[in-house]
Amino acid sequence: MVGYKTKMVERISLPAREQRERNLEEAGYNVFNLSSDDVFVDLLTDSGTGAMSDRQWAALMSGDEAYAGARSFDELESAVADVMGFDHVVPAHQGRGAENVLYGTLLSEGDVVPNNTHFDTTRAHVANQGAEPADCPVAVAHDPSASEPFKGNFSLERGRELVDEVGPDRVPVVIQTVTNNSAAGQPVSVENTRRVREFADEIDATFVIDACRFAENAYFVQQREEEFADASIADIAHEQLGYADAVVMSGKKDGLVNVGGFVATDDADLFEQCKQRAILYEGFPTYGGMAGRDVAALAVGLREAVEREYVADRVEGVREFGELLAEAGAPIYEPPGGHAVYLDAGAALSHLPDETFPGQALVCELYREGGVRGVELGSFAFPDTDRPELVRLAVPRRTYHREHFEHVAETVETVLEKREDVRGLELASEPEMPEIRHFTAELEPVGP
Repeated sequence: MVGYKTKMVERISLPAREQRERNLEEAGYNVFNLSSDDVFVDLLTDSGTGAMSDRQWAALMSGDEAYAGARSFDELESAVADVMGFDHVVPAHQGRGAENVLYGTLLSEGDVVPNNTHFDTTRAHVANQGAEPADCPVAVAHDPSASEPFKGNFSLERGRELVDEVGPDRVPVVIQTVTNNSAAGQPVSVENTRRVREFADEIDATFVIDACRFAENAYFVQQREEEFADASIADIAHEQLGYADAVVMSGKKDGLVNVGGFVATDDADLFEQCKQRAILYEGFPTYGGMAGRDVAALAVGLREAVEREYVADRVEGVREFGELLAEAGAPIYEPPGGHAVYLDAGAALSHLPDETFPGQALVCELYREGGVRGVELGSFAFPDTDRPELVRLAVPRRTYHREHFEHVAETVETVLEKREDVRGLELASEPEMPEIRHFTAELEPVGP
């Protein structure tokens, strides 16, 4: 049995309800605009918000801060080769920096890019290149109550329909996101990845895996895909990622660090192109916008992420959080994913029409009632897409304990008891780029 003991603590406090009311109004009913000091349990994201291990802190102290040729980069390069199977690495300051490097290299105006489901920054980077992001989820992905093992899979049927519609020449890249964040963090089977590899070969496209949560996905594969029941997490991850031509990675997820990311590939030509673009946008290719100490911590984190004891504790902890919420009467997306529990806001606030953003309204009520910060991933975050109204409660790695999750469950239960009093919201202002409007847009309550 493996567990953790605490070496450092941070004090948190719950502001008075009147203060929380004022905070919401001043934030324009957008919890991204709240100060973290005013949040009691912060489940906005699992990206860069976790606690590092003592081994990672030790790596921080010994990181090499050389501008070029740093020893820390050698450690990262070795970790990526061992854990993920790629020889070439281009570091970046975080995942969206890596997306800019890779998709800025691969995409041109007029391209169409299928993905099992694009997340916000991926969708925005594809659109920023003048290309069109196209979601290809399996049908069951939009059914919160269905208990299928791999609801995050890429729909080959939809992918081929898309190619028939636009022609293969307009589809130079195929992406698969593991786990599928926009589909409630649901896992992707290795068999599906194999089939997507074949699909990409059929149309002569580059196959990219967004590997942000590759270790969590490998754990689900071990538990649910019979072929891999006796395989190690490390071996499963290595095989699944090995079907890709390139991976794009936010180290702030399954790299277990607070900053950093990279592109990795075995394609020497693609590597060289990405490296040159990274010099322009991220920094020299052996640090990529990170301090050397952060590169060193990321190298350690990648190796820790595929240790079964770590990832089992991680995923099973999220499952137990989901059970607490379900026991509190919350309609949750089933089964829970590896990094978050998703609330079905459409069911929870069924009296609110979709155009009044029931997901965002639920997010605001969770903060108002208990100082809990989640994030809406429905029509507010993804306008003009056919997605359920979901609220994500993302769990930072190795950070919160059962008493925090019990507080969240009690908060949800209280909100649901008063659900008929919850008012919808409408936009007061928004930025020009709709793909990222949820980060900065402001809202206001509907009606008197």
